[in-house]
Amino acid sequence: MNLALTVLEIVTPVFALAAIGFVWVKVGLEYRVQFVTRLAMTLGVPALIFVALMETEISPAALSRITLAAIAVYALLTAVAGLVIWGARLDGRTWHAPFVMSNTGNIGLPLAFFAFGDEGLGYAVAVFAVSTVFAFTIGIWLVTRTTNPLNLIKEPMVGATLLGGLFLWQGWKTPEVVTNTLTLVGQLGIPLMLITLGVAIARITPTGIGRAALFAVGKVLICSAVAAAVGIYFELPPVAFGILVLQFAAPAAVTSYLIAEKYGADAQSVAGLVVLSTALSVVSLPLILAAVL
Repeated sequence: MNLALTVLEIVTPVFALAAIGFVWVKVGLEYRVQFVTRLAMTLGVPALIFVALMETEISPAALSRITLAAIAVYALLTAVAGLVIWGARLDGRTWHAPFVMSNTGNIGLPLAFFAFGDEGLGYAVAVFAVSTVFAFTIGIWLVTRTTNPLNLIKEPMVGATLLGGLFLWQGWKTPEVVTNTLTLVGQLGIPLMLITLGVAIARITPTGIGRAALFAVGKVLICSAVAAAVGIYFELPPVAFGILVLQFAAPAAVTSYLIAEKYGADAQSVAGLVVLSTALSVVSLPLILAAVL
């Protein structure tokens, strides 16, 4: 009973904030996704990442291990997803990226923080950094078969990750007034991401619900299993192991829908996977969280 209550206390704020965004749109109120997303991804999340890395009590060696583990998970998932899509005779440009890419930002970061506190957030930031690099390189390539490395350099989140890693490695700290300001700016990140997730889900129109439902179930099972296997292989400590599994068990990333829309894949089928995997996560994430706590 205590475990169930703990899990409920952790996941409720995540889905409650997403529900606010969903209801906000459904009642006809204005929400400028492009502006809010740019605000969150240019200021809020980079500040959150930088401060989390700079102030984390986690050793650089431990962060390096979970970073390598996340890279290994993405490599394995890319291969496994390719086999699944080939076997099912589906369009790889549409299904490959959303199968591999999980919502490590909007859902993963808040869930990690609520479940494991600052230590969990530090590990989650490392996984999120890998997912950001993947999304804007391999993720785009899986849809277009061409990618521009300059897209990666332009991402503020990548710069914040590299700078935060440098401060962590050198043991540097920003002046207190700067740290306090960045912390305040970073507090924008999590609520804005969650509310925007709800808005995005409310606005996209999915198709191919049956196929998307099968993919949603397969995604959470395969991604969780691969992440758990890699976590065991890398002998991650309990919190890092839990974060790795939770991050990859998160639903399909909204980013995958945006990439599909931008580069001419079947965006509505991807939307179906995003919507149904997010709905499924209301059940799957509490179960997985209970297993790793």
